[in-house]
Amino acid sequence: MKTIALWFPCFFFTLAVVGLGLFQASAGARAAAAGPEGPFTPDWESLRRYECPTWFRDAKFGIWSHWGPQSVPGQGDWYARKMYIEGEKAYRWHVAHYGHPSKFGYKDLLPLWKAERFDPDALMARYVRAGAKYFVALAVHHDNFDLWNSKHHAWNSVRVGPQKDIVGLWAAAARRHGLRFGVSEHLERAYNWFNTNKGADRTGPLAGVPYDGADPRYADLYFPPHDDTGFQYPKHAPEWWMAEWQRRILDLLDSHQPDVLFTDGGVPFGRYGRELMAHYYNAGLQRHGGRQEVVYTVKRRDGGTHGEFVDGTAVENLERGTMTAIHPEPWQCDTTVADWFTSADYRYKTASEVIHLLCDVVSKNGNLLLNLTQYADGTLEPKASEILDELTAWFAVNAEAIHATRPWRVFGEGPGVVAGGHFNEKNTRFDARDIRFTRRGDTLYALLLGWPGPGAEVAIASLASGGEGGRVKGVTLLGHPGPIDFTPSAAGLRVRLPAAAAPTRHAVALRIDLQQP
Repeated sequence: MKTIALWFPCFFFTLAVVGLGLFQASAGARAAAAGPEGPFTPDWESLRRYECPTWFRDAKFGIWSHWGPQSVPGQGDWYARKMYIEGEKAYRWHVAHYGHPSKFGYKDLLPLWKAERFDPDALMARYVRAGAKYFVALAVHHDNFDLWNSKHHAWNSVRVGPQKDIVGLWAAAARRHGLRFGVSEHLERAYNWFNTNKGADRTGPLAGVPYDGADPRYADLYFPPHDDTGFQYPKHAPEWWMAEWQRRILDLLDSHQPDVLFTDGGVPFGRYGRELMAHYYNAGLQRHGGRQEVVYTVKRRDGGTHGEFVDGTAVENLERGTMTAIHPEPWQCDTTVADWFTSADYRYKTASEVIHLLCDVVSKNGNLLLNLTQYADGTLEPKASEILDELTAWFAVNAEAIHATRPWRVFGEGPGVVAGGHFNEKNTRFDARDIRFTRRGDTLYALLLGWPGPGAEVAIASLASGGEGGRVKGVTLLGHPGPIDFTPSAAGLRVRLPAAAAPTRHAVALRIDLQQP
C-alpha cells in the first residue's frame, strides 16, 4: 500500500513537471538564441571555425578539484548512484553508517558536507608552485547538485551544505594567483544515472519499501519517476531536461566566465548543446576584444553513447588515457591520482607515473589535467599532497621542457608500451630507456623517463647524424651546471651523463641546442 500511496502524487507531480518543462524548454532555447552576438551560430559548420587559444597550448599542465558532497562518506566515485544499488559496497557502507536509503538518502547526506577547512588561496599557491597553468573546479556532478549560487536549481552549495559558492571561491583564488580558471560539468547524465534512487530492496526486512527518491517532495533533486536507466548518455531524455541542462550550464558560464569548460562526454542534447557552445565562444570573443581565449573540452566515444563530437569544434579530451601518436590538434588527458572522490582503499599513482604520463602527453601535443583528491573538509589527502610536493620539485628544474613547448617530428623512442584511448593509462609503462621529445624553436628537449645512472651513456636514435643530429651544437642537463659531452653518430646522438646523482627524481631533461639549418 505504501507504494500505491506514493504513486498517485508522483504521477500528478510528473504531469506538472513535464508541462512546466515543455514551457521552460522553449524559453531556454529562446534565451540561448538571444545570447551574446558574434560569428558563431549553433551549427557544426559555424562551430568548426573555432581555434584553440595559444595560452592553452602553452599551459600543458592543469590541476582539477573533482570534489563535492560525494567526498563525505569517503567511499570513492559514484557514491550517489551506488548507495541505492542493493549489494554494492557503497550501499552496504551506507546502511551500516547512515541507515537504510528509504530513511536516510542522498538528500540527507548533502547537509553533512561542510567544507569547513576549505582554503582555496593556500591550495592555489601550492598549485602554482607545482607547475599548473590552469585550474578546473567541479561545478556539478551526476548527483544533480550545483556547486555555485545556481539561479535555476535550489539544491546548490549556497543553500545546502557548505553554504558557500564553491565555484566562485575557486575562481577568485585562481585568478588572484594568475591561473586560468575552468569548470567541469557532468550534468546531462544525471537524469538516468541517478535513477537508482527510485528503487527498493529485493531482499531483507525492507524488501519492496521505496528508497527516498520515490518521495515526490524531492523530485527536483531526484527527478520525477521515469524508465530511463543506466549510467551512459540518456537514451530518452525529455525536452524539459535538455532545456534545464542548458539553462543551468549557461548560468554557470555567465556567472563565473570560465576560461575552460569541461563536459563529461560529447556535446549533449543536439541543438541545446550547440547553442551553448555558440554562446560560450561568442561570449569569449566579446570578453577578450575579439580574441578567442576560451576552451571547451569534450570526449569522443564510439556509438553515440556520450553525445556528439565533431572535429575542429572543440578540444578533444581523453579520460585516463593518452594518444599513441602526435595529434595534429591540441588535446587533453584528464586523470586522477587515485579515485575521483576520496577513497580509503583505492590505489594511488606514484609521482613517477604522474610525471611520466605528463611527459608522454605533452610530447604528443596534449595537456594533462590532474585531479588531486580532497577530503570533505576541503584539505588534500596526504598522498595527494605528497605527489604535489614531488611535482613542485620536478617543475622547479624541468619546467622549460614542458611549458610553451610544441611536439617535435617524433614524440619519442624506447620500449615503453602505450595502449591509447580512454581508460588505458594502466597499460602504459615506461623505464629509463624511454625518451619523450618536446621543442621550443631551435631547442629540443629529450625527457629521459628514468635515470640510467651516473656517468651512463645515452644513445638517442632519433638524432642520428644524417638528420637533425648533425645540427647539435650543445647539450646540457637541466639542473646540472655546465655542458655535457656528446658525440654525433650515424646510429644516434651519444650523450655522456654526468658522474653525479640525477638532478631530479622520476625523469630528467636534456636540453639540446640545434644550429639553424
